[in-house]
Amino acid sequence: MGFIIGMDEAGYGPNLGPLVITVSLWKVPGDPREFDFWQALQSFVSQTKPAKNSELLHVADSKEVHSSSAGLAPLEKSIFPFLQLLSGEERITSLDGLWRLLVDSATHLDEIQNQPWNHNSDFSVPTSVDLETIQQSHQNLKQAFDAAGIELQAFCSEIVLPERFNRCCREYGSKGVLLTRLCMHLLTRVWDRESAEPTLIIGDKHGGRNRYDEYLDEILDGEMIFRVEESTAKSVYKIGNTEVRFQTKAEAHFPVAVSSMVCKYTREVMMELFNQFWLQHVPDLKPTKGYPVDARRFKSEIADAQERLEISDQILWRGQ
Repeated sequence: MGFIIGMDEAGYGPNLGPLVITVSLWKVPGDPREFDFWQALQSFVSQTKPAKNSELLHVADSKEVHSSSAGLAPLEKSIFPFLQLLSGEERITSLDGLWRLLVDSATHLDEIQNQPWNHNSDFSVPTSVDLETIQQSHQNLKQAFDAAGIELQAFCSEIVLPERFNRCCREYGSKGVLLTRLCMHLLTRVWDRESAEPTLIIGDKHGGRNRYDEYLDEILDGEMIFRVEESTAKSVYKIGNTEVRFQTKAEAHFPVAVSSMVCKYTREVMMELFNQFWLQHVPDLKPTKGYPVDARRFKSEIADAQERLEISDQILWRGQ
């Protein structure tokens, strides 16, 4: 047996809303570097968009699964069966339940719940797919995993709100370093460096960064890091029984794609709550996804309400 950790993020570029980073931990048969999820699960998952009435789950880069025109339904259909694998008999029916599954820090959970727009933590999820459909997909997925010898062991997320984002950017000097350090912190929650079983860690490249060894060193206890490759295509390191890869188009790997979809869904549903809050105070307000040009439009239109509600830029606006 071996382990694979897939890692991705959503919301790195916007000025509004959270940055979400997620790692997923999988136990697989044999050498994790050789294991092919797509082949093992071909009867149940598809990298391309399935036909309308297909029971196949669409698993791919979240930007391919999600579209504004289709709403949250495609993401919910694909990702909730995976979430259900971890939540067991307790179905996730609220945004608060999703946060509790993903976030292991009580401090950060309190920070999320205390945002003015997150007070409605009972916001119901899924929003567009019925629970019976999800339950059937969950059962089918569990059977497929059992047959293939796959075990999903964890999802862990960093949900980084604007105040913390800005504070860490100041502390670390750039949002690029913030992303890399938060990714490394997440790895410590799921990576068992003492395991005798081989482990493969895969994540997307962080912008133009080619060197990651100094950041890996920050979370290790003096273990030797061997550079295998550092290039624009990928950076590969060996640490004991673990191989770490940061590469372009990492979402081609199943565990990264699933992490990508968890990130995207979490951010999208939180932005839904965010937009609902402001629409209560600014009638006819056009919702935003939080990306720079539209974020400035949105901020201008809520300015009077923001002042009236005494909501500071500190908790609203990501400055970098």
